[in-house]
Amino acid sequence: MSQANVGLIGLAVMGQNLVLNMERNGYTVAVYNRTTSTMQNFVAQHPGKKLIPCVTLEELVASLERPRKVLIMVKAGAGVDAVISGLAPLLDEGDLIMDGGNSYYRDTERRSVELAAQNLNFMGVGISGGEEGALWGPSIMPGGPRETWRSVQDMLGAIAAKAPEDGKPCVAYLGPRGAGHYVKMVHNGIEYGDMQLIAEAYAVLQGALGLTAAELAEIFGQWNQGELDSFLIDITATIFKKIDGETGQPLVDLVLDKAAQKGTGKWTSQDAFDIGAPIPTINSAVVGRIISSLKEERVAASKVLPGPEQTVYDGDRDELIDMVRQALYASKISAYAQGMAMLRIASEEYGYELNLAEIASIWRAGCIIRARFLNRITEAFTRKPGLPNLLLDESLGQAVAERLPAWRKVVQIAIGLGIPVPAFSVSLAYYDSYRSARLPANLIQAQRDLFGAHTYERTDKAGFFHTDWES
Repeated sequence: MSQANVGLIGLAVMGQNLVLNMERNGYTVAVYNRTTSTMQNFVAQHPGKKLIPCVTLEELVASLERPRKVLIMVKAGAGVDAVISGLAPLLDEGDLIMDGGNSYYRDTERRSVELAAQNLNFMGVGISGGEEGALWGPSIMPGGPRETWRSVQDMLGAIAAKAPEDGKPCVAYLGPRGAGHYVKMVHNGIEYGDMQLIAEAYAVLQGALGLTAAELAEIFGQWNQGELDSFLIDITATIFKKIDGETGQPLVDLVLDKAAQKGTGKWTSQDAFDIGAPIPTINSAVVGRIISSLKEERVAASKVLPGPEQTVYDGDRDELIDMVRQALYASKISAYAQGMAMLRIASEEYGYELNLAEIASIWRAGCIIRARFLNRITEAFTRKPGLPNLLLDESLGQAVAERLPAWRKVVQIAIGLGIPVPAFSVSLAYYDSYRSARLPANLIQAQRDLFGAHTYERTDKAGFFHTDWES
């Protein structure tokens, strides 16, 4: 039997689809799963494929060509550590372990150090695209030693999505240690914000205008033909079309309004606070999911807490629909500006040396946030690699400026009607805060100095000062 080019551990749906992707692209894959029957069933379902079934980790290691390459696709956390602890002693110097799960970047940093001490190579490989992406081409975000990246560059390039504009693989070396999983974490944070903004656009259109699911499907379908063209807008239109077979009602109307989360958005918010990166849209999306989970409390509160007298918009229907479209696009630019600025700050903080143009480029296809306007973001950072914020790019800044009146109007209308739009609101507040030469933080500093002698700086002279404010 010929030896395998790569081994894969963890045959849940993502792992299985990645195996089929690699095999389809010419690679022989050794496969192992802790539950042996899962592995055996998978191999049996794909006769004729270049797969090597392995019942033990020892068999997996023995089946691999040298230097060995193993991709782990198991649940993040203790599961990854358990696999590594069983696998590492079986490997030789220079062999490679890749973690393709949604691991926390700090765990990847730790594992990089631990495995380097054992003379083993390790890469944290962020993979986005869901089950379909894993099978036909995901966006891949690898981090680790640069020389190790070169050993898997061709394979990862072969299985990655290809950008429709230029055919380039949506994978690139991002940086050392946990850089790949850090970028994947922020990708997921942006995804949280993007989904929350789309949900709020839906809330305004449905709540203010009483639009039906069929009407919403048509609107989102039209939006997907223009500047909002993206995977998330596309699937939103699809969702609105689905009719429940039992009741005959739109299925979306029967879905309980409690959003779950797996933690990557929360990690993004937590790390943003640690490094001092303002990402209010992502933060509001995390909070939005948490407050949605308080379903019983919200139902009870809805019966006792008053809202505005007017709850339906009495203006021009088509005008509001178009204003919501503009507000959604402007808010998305604000959200992506926050996420990319966080990556810039993190790159300096952790020594990742991230290339923001390249990151935006590999997000153009395969991943969940893939969208037409990622081309504009790629172009912005290509024109000016040191751009501190996307809002300062002439093209994107002008796009926001043109939509500002509609953006402000939508937020005002929603607030007036009692429709919660936290992500729209903070996306706009971020824009207004970032463009403000002077913020009221001077008063906060004065307060801090009065009650805690924390000192303050002055606008007219250098140094730090303390004042007895009450004398």
